[in-house]
Amino acid sequence: MPAHSLNLNDRVALVTGGSRGIGRAISIALASAGAAVAVNYRQRENDAADVVAEIERAGGRAIAVCADVSVGDDVEAMIAEVENRLGLIDVLVNNAGTATIVDIDDLVEAEFDRTLAVNLKSAFLCTQAVLPGMRARRWGRIVNVSSAAARGPGLVGVHYNASKAGLEGLTRGYAARLAREGITVNAVAPGPIDTEMAGPLKASNVAERLPVGRLGEASEVAEVVLMVVGNAFITGQTIPVNGGASFI
Repeated sequence: MPAHSLNLNDRVALVTGGSRGIGRAISIALASAGAAVAVNYRQRENDAADVVAEIERAGGRAIAVCADVSVGDDVEAMIAEVENRLGLIDVLVNNAGTATIVDIDDLVEAEFDRTLAVNLKSAFLCTQAVLPGMRARRWGRIVNVSSAAARGPGLVGVHYNASKAGLEGLTRGYAARLAREGITVNAVAPGPIDTEMAGPLKASNVAERLPVGRLGEASEVAEVVLMVVGNAFITGQTIPVNGGASFI
């Protein structure tokens, strides 16, 4: 859905992990549709500031907010800051994630726990925090950024598979319970996307094995996020964006 066909004027969006890659593209796309955007980051303050500056140059409104979204207290403080500076959150995109490549022989408990905390628990914490405002207004859009690894072998490791499969289960659970309240919850599952984290994908020549013959662009994922934000009849779904890598 082109940004100009979706009107998010007077809406507030929060994108976790919004400082680079797919999160950056989603932040810019939401702003182009009229939303005031909170760009969350954990360490990359300069990158987040760059996203905010790009949005502002185009005439949009944006702020950068620092938080480790796998930590409940950080999430509470982040939501309070966004609400104070921009207003109640209408659109939540749970995009923050980690993807450390570890084989099963080297995977340890600490890495498994960290991956589930960043990729799955963070979505739960942020969703719980924004729901009171969405339910009061009977309007909300929650989009969880999953991965082709949720339903396939993936290249990262079983810890990553588990975190993204859990995220899709979380999506369906919330969707079923919130649909009558005007709140949709969906997942978007990118396949191989050409971002800063795509080094291993390029090294393994994944692009040549995709039906489309190339890696995806972050903007192509952002377009699908806009599509589900703009559609009140789609909920509980996972939308694959994978260049034909799988057909589900």
